[in-house]
This record gives sequence, C-alpha cells and structure tokens, in this order.
Amino acid sequence: MQTRRPIVAGQFYPGDRDSCVEEIRGYLAGETPSESLPGTIVAGIVPHAGWAFSGALAAMVFSAVSRQHEHVDSFVIFGAAHSYYGRSPAVYDGGTWGTPLGEVAVDEELADAVLGSQAAKSEPDAHAHEHSIEVQIPFIQHLFAGAKILPIIVPPAEQAVALGANVGDIIGRDKEKRIVCIGSTDLTHYGPRYGFTPMGLGRQALEWATEVNDREFIELALKLAPERLLSSAASNGNACGPGAAAATVAAARALGRTKGVLLAHTNSNEVMLRDMGTTGQDSVGYAAMVF
Repeated sequence: MQTRRPIVAGQFYPGDRDSCVEEIRGYLAGETPSESLPGTIVAGIVPHAGWAFSGALAAMVFSAVSRQHEHVDSFVIFGAAHSYYGRSPAVYDGGTWGTPLGEVAVDEELADAVLGSQAAKSEPDAHAHEHSIEVQIPFIQHLFAGAKILPIIVPPAEQAVALGANVGDIIGRDKEKRIVCIGSTDLTHYGPRYGFTPMGLGRQALEWATEVNDREFIELALKLAPERLLSSAASNGNACGPGAAAATVAAARALGRTKGVLLAHTNSNEVMLRDMGTTGQDSVGYAAMVF
C-alpha cells in the first residue's frame, strides 16, 4: 500500500505531532466569523501558505464545517497545480497520506467513482511535490477522526469545471456518506518577488491587489461562477490555484448551492504587520469561504 509522506512538515507547518496540535488549537481558539453559516456546508475554499500566514483562515473553514457537521466521512481536496503540468486533473487514488499526526486513508471507493466519470486520471506521482493539499490534512485529522480524503490536483483548465460538476453529482447520489469538497488556493501574488507589478510598487499598488484584484476572484467564487473565475485568474493573475477553486465552486453548484459565504480575507502583509510589526513590498492574498 502506497503512503504519501509529508514534504513540507517542519517548513510550512510544525514537523512533530505535539506542536501541530498546539498550533491547530491556537487557530481554532481564535476569532470566529460573525457571518451566518449555511445550515449544511458542502464545500469550502482555503489558502495554503505556511500556517503562520494562512493557518488561521484554513482553520476557520474546517471549524465551520465541524460546527455544522459533527461527522464527515470524506473530504475531496482539490489542490493547486504548482509543479504538475499535465492538463487532466490528477487523482491520488489509493493508499494513505502521512502527516505528523499519523496516516489518513484515501477514499478508494470515491476515487473509483471520480475516475469512472472520465474527468480525471489516476496519477499519484503528480502529488509528490505539491504542498497545497498536504497543509490541509492535519486540520482534518484533528477535527474529523476517521475521515478519509481524496486528493486531486486540478490544473487551471476548463476540465476543472467538468470535474467539479461530476464530483458534485457523485456526492449528491451518495445517500450514505457525508462528503465535503475543499479547494486550496491563494490569491494575488503581488510584487517584484513574484514578477507581478501591473500597478507599480507601494501602498496603493498593494491595496489594489487586495481590494480590486483579489475581490474580483472572491466575488466570482461567491457567485458560483467557475467559468468566469478561471477566465479572471488567467487575465488578472489573482489566484495560484484557480482550477482547484473552480472545481470546488462547480461541485457546490451541482449540489444545489446558489451563493457562498466569505468568512475572512487578508494578505501576507497584514499578517506580517500584526504579528511581526513589519511589512514588505510583496504580498499574497488569502481568503476563507464556505458554500
């Protein structure tokens, strides 16, 4: 049985069990969103930077799911394609994933159903160096004991929408299990470090990245418009995992959702100013949403 070992433990998040649990508990004890949650949550969008920057927002989404659903059988986790250049979504369809909290099983039955839809292919090796899914799994292990996962890397192509719709249909037909979709993406990567400075440098440029560029992507996600979301990301560079987000939104739409709820929106500069008392000329946006 194959086991995908953690590659960013000790870098993006703590490398030992006790420190992981302590940090997760700290995030869960933080500020809770004031927005009203849906009665049931079928999907969420989370960021995937190092936990110091995005852990609080990721925790907010998983906490919202746990408040509405004491038990979840499986999480479909749509990840960004940072180092995978194939066109088809890549499914990790068997075995387990390891983190400092132990191993979590892949939902092989669900994987078979998704692969049978012809919207994705089995390609576990595509996940070898991708961090966007890995950093979510300890939250699932901590909050949802026994839950399985289905990791899928989703390139930013139209097939993301078909994949999400098919996954939503599969979930909708399954009356025995509670399955939640999670899409992993950060938002605008702005500044010289990222080679993206269409509005120049300085405070106003960074405000544009957050208040204009990020917000367009967020509003399209909340409106369940996956096709326009992909187009916006291609034109405006406002997400690094638009395929993952599009698949999530398409799944939520297939499951009958008509709008999403924004729980929080911030950026790395705001986090640095709050926690470290400093800022820089580069910034990455983060959002937490549920559907």
